[in-house]
Amino acid sequence: MTDEELLQNCLLGDAEEYHKIVKKYRTKALAMAMNILGNRQDAEDASQDAFIQVYKNLKQFDFQRSFPNWFYSILYKRCLDRVRKRSRFTMFYQKIKTEPSQSYYVQPSNPTANILEKHEMMESLKPKERISLFLWAYEGYTSEEIGEVLKCSSSTARVHLFKARKKIKSLLENENVLV
Repeated sequence: MTDEELLQNCLLGDAEEYHKIVKKYRTKALAMAMNILGNRQDAEDASQDAFIQVYKNLKQFDFQRSFPNWFYSILYKRCLDRVRKRSRFTMFYQKIKTEPSQSYYVQPSNPTANILEKHEMMESLKPKERISLFLWAYEGYTSEEIGEVLKCSSSTARVHLFKARKKIKSLLENENVLV
């Protein structure tokens, strides 16, 4: 059964059909979110949020479009929301850490520091570069399909992909020089 048929049945009230969609895409969704966020817990939360949002908005889905592209664009936005929350937390943490008047507060550990250390290469990429690289490498997406997910032109998607590959290559070359 195709995605479109499953979604049509779901719109007719068969919620079990949506579970098939979730089963089909959950591994890929989690992998994509992990590539963007670098943290399994955040990736699982973002994936779950995306599946919920898709389910709630099934009536707005245009069956002339590709379901995976629509789903991945929603997942991408959920991941960006988490990145923004993380950066707000990091800024807050840095402010508390540097203000001497606040030194009597207990300093929480910085969970983002460990993520940055473990995923230096992926963290060096901007979110659009990460998602472009993921969709190209793991999903076999073309620049047109990547552009559809990112809501940009195919040439802009190619630029994001080029920059991502160039940065990864540079980091790998530097790593080989230092070893």
